Amino acid sequence: MIITDLLERNAKLWPDETSLVEINPAAQPEKTVTWREYNLIESSPEGRYRREMSWREFDVKANRFANLLLTRGVKKGDKIGILLMNCLEWLPIYFGILKTGALAVPMNYRYTAEEITYCADLADVSVLIFGPEFIDRVNSAKPDMPQIKNWFFVGAGRPSYADSYDEMVRYCSSIAPAVFLDEDDDAAIYFSSGTTGFPKAILHRHRALIASAMIEQNHHGQTHEDVFVCIPPLYHTGAKMHWFGSLYSGSKAVLLRGVKPEWIFQTISEEKATIIWLLVPWVQDILDEIDRGTLDLNEFRLSQLRLMHIGAQPVPPSLVRRWLKVFPHHQYDVNYGLSESIGPGAVHLGVENLHKLGAIGKAGYLWKTRVVNDKGEDVAPEEVGELILQGPGVMKEYYKNPEATAETLKDGWLYTGDMAKLDEDGFIYLVDRKKDVIITGGENLYPVQIEDFLRAHPKIKDVAVIGLPHERLGEIAAAIIEVVEGETLTEAEVMAFCEDMPRYKRPRKLIFAKVPRNPTGKIEKPKLREQYCGVRLVEAQTTK
Repeated sequence: MIITDLLERNAKLWPDETSLVEINPAAQPEKTVTWREYNLIESSPEGRYRREMSWREFDVKANRFANLLLTRGVKKGDKIGILLMNCLEWLPIYFGILKTGALAVPMNYRYTAEEITYCADLADVSVLIFGPEFIDRVNSAKPDMPQIKNWFFVGAGRPSYADSYDEMVRYCSSIAPAVFLDEDDDAAIYFSSGTTGFPKAILHRHRALIASAMIEQNHHGQTHEDVFVCIPPLYHTGAKMHWFGSLYSGSKAVLLRGVKPEWIFQTISEEKATIIWLLVPWVQDILDEIDRGTLDLNEFRLSQLRLMHIGAQPVPPSLVRRWLKVFPHHQYDVNYGLSESIGPGAVHLGVENLHKLGAIGKAGYLWKTRVVNDKGEDVAPEEVGELILQGPGVMKEYYKNPEATAETLKDGWLYTGDMAKLDEDGFIYLVDRKKDVIITGGENLYPVQIEDFLRAHPKIKDVAVIGLPHERLGEIAAAIIEVVEGETLTEAEVMAFCEDMPRYKRPRKLIFAKVPRNPTGKIEKPKLREQYCGVRLVEAQTTK
């Protein structure tokens, strides 16, 4: 079975039931409506737009785009770039690409023109489909991408060199193309998050996609009655592979275009959502608004919400405890994965294991895990080593990069670059990224441990710890601290709080500033190192 088989099954079993909903809270009421799926919620003060699509419409749109690509000479093995914000068109386009036997190549919506050019060249992209948010960047990059022969545009304001996706697909056949695919065929290229430099191209086969759907449904028990709210970007494996649980169960999913706490809870309420996946910064924002009294939960229908889960970055246990105080009846879960393992699910805590809060869990469904030393030998409990994975979601390779592939795939295991340890019950705790470890005076410091400790301070909203060069110690730990809005925090207060931490782990420098995160919630430590390493630091100032 391949992932497109699930879409075709759903279209037959539940043709008229809703598959996808798009909610755009920032849309303007006077916006011209061209798609028949648009429905304006007249009663909403923000002029919110709501679009929905049935399973039959989903499959038909995927078939139409697949047939459009075939008329342009696209063949099995070609690479098709997707550069779109989350929208109702995104997933039918993705599935249309897969139905041709071509490879879908989703791109980060924050890419600069230079990064678009780099990734398109690296992945051998020959067709690019993009939206209005990217016109300027694509215009700038286009002269450097001569290999792209076909350009498709979604939305208004189409550049003259691109064909209108909306117009072209309506004239194409709605019958699925006769292209044979199996689980060993190449399916998609995803890019590493770029938090350690220019991204690498990660090649996955169809077996990884279908496995991720099975794993997600196994972990979170989606049924046909569930409603999943998806906010993170679909170009990333995390969002899409969590949505695969909805695909597997034939249940409705909602694409919310916006992260304001009020919008999130309004969508949960109106769409009767049962499952939501949030990133750490959004959870922080929600809880902060609740604490300030600017978000009144009594205004929303929330009783049906059964599960909130988090992933994509280390999750501070203190943050989860805050959430569970406000929502004691919610199930909570965390999944660990990386793009090289087709996203979330390689390690899974499980809703029944809240007593292990702080752990990322044990090997997920269909997965195996080990924690090893530099010789590849298993470490003892409580010893720190590198987490390695084995399972059906492991990438085929880094595309066109055999050296990096050989460093990461060894003897059938994926070396994650994440440092971890096991407790006496076999639960895995992340310690830090291997490349982020700070060595100070011969001692290894793991920034995530320091960050988790500092986040427990009630005035600290977010924190990132990096290593700064030091003449005597080699490196010292510096904490970049983002203070809760409206609060005042001094260096003396922070250092007093750190007295409960072993002396060698305490940060030697404090910097009060905003903590930058990428679209999937990961701290952008290379940016912080570039900003602060080698620069003389002034003493931390009181921040309001």
